[in-house]
Amino acid sequence: MKINGAIVLSKYYAIKKGRHPGIYTTWDDAKQQVDGFSGAVYKSFKQRSDAETFMDGIDPTVGQPKQGRHTRTNTPVHAVSNQIVGYTDGGSRNTGNVTGGHVKDTDKAAWAYRLELPDGRIVADSAGEWGATNNRMEIMALIRALAKLQELNKTDADIHMVLDSQYVLNAITKHWISGWKRRGWKRRGWKRSAGDLANAELWQELDGLLNRFSNLSYAWTKGHATNDGNLFVDDLLNESMDEMKAGHALKPSHESVVKGQKPIAPAKPVVPTRKSTSQKAASKPQTEKPLSNDVKKSVSDIEKALGQLDMFKDL
Repeated sequence: MKINGAIVLSKYYAIKKGRHPGIYTTWDDAKQQVDGFSGAVYKSFKQRSDAETFMDGIDPTVGQPKQGRHTRTNTPVHAVSNQIVGYTDGGSRNTGNVTGGHVKDTDKAAWAYRLELPDGRIVADSAGEWGATNNRMEIMALIRALAKLQELNKTDADIHMVLDSQYVLNAITKHWISGWKRRGWKRRGWKRSAGDLANAELWQELDGLLNRFSNLSYAWTKGHATNDGNLFVDDLLNESMDEMKAGHALKPSHESVVKGQKPIAPAKPVVPTRKSTSQKAASKPQTEKPLSNDVKKSVSDIEKALGQLDMFKDL
């Protein structure tokens, strides 16, 4: 961010325990929530995603993966023979701080994945969501990628997933998911921060998917690095957010290379196939047909016969 031509590094202040917990973009606002508040818990971060992770009950600055073990910064990942390489990413466009929260319902968010198959095909998909956090979209991206691999019957394949979310990566490799599962999908932390786990339903879904794959490996890459796969999914999810319009239904995800099911067309109003008898009578009035000569002669003969019986003498 530039102010009067000078570059100013933005900071995000995560107030976990204070007067109004949430994420603030200025220290003056954050200070009002913790100054004089007994037992306040807060921390500043350079990245909003790290602040969100802290709010979820985990300090992203503690216990990060060792350098070289999970990091592939600025280095393209080359698949070995018969290996599938996948990239996932999630992001959101936050419009600012909300008291008591950190995302507005009108904020755009999206996830994306890219799967490079051994036969040369590239399967990619992306979709948007309103009011979702970066972390939620990062989880969704991995879920969607694994679900597609399962659909393609690749659960026993050699799969190498590249993520730029240390939060999601640590949840898997450091067995945080197992701990959350043991606690009934609750998080452990300070007395008031312990409790419901953010995106618990997604973590449960991811846990179920992970157990179906026999040969998964992971790598971490720096976001927006010169890594073609990561740049691809970042561009793809931004395209999804660009297509989102307030007041309009979200567009369904659209896969490339491997086609998905077409969205179901909205039901059309029911149109009667035929009109009722009363409608026909009202729209097309009936007219009497003229009598034929044979009918006229028959009527005349009947009148003469009846006349002989004096039944028409008054006519």
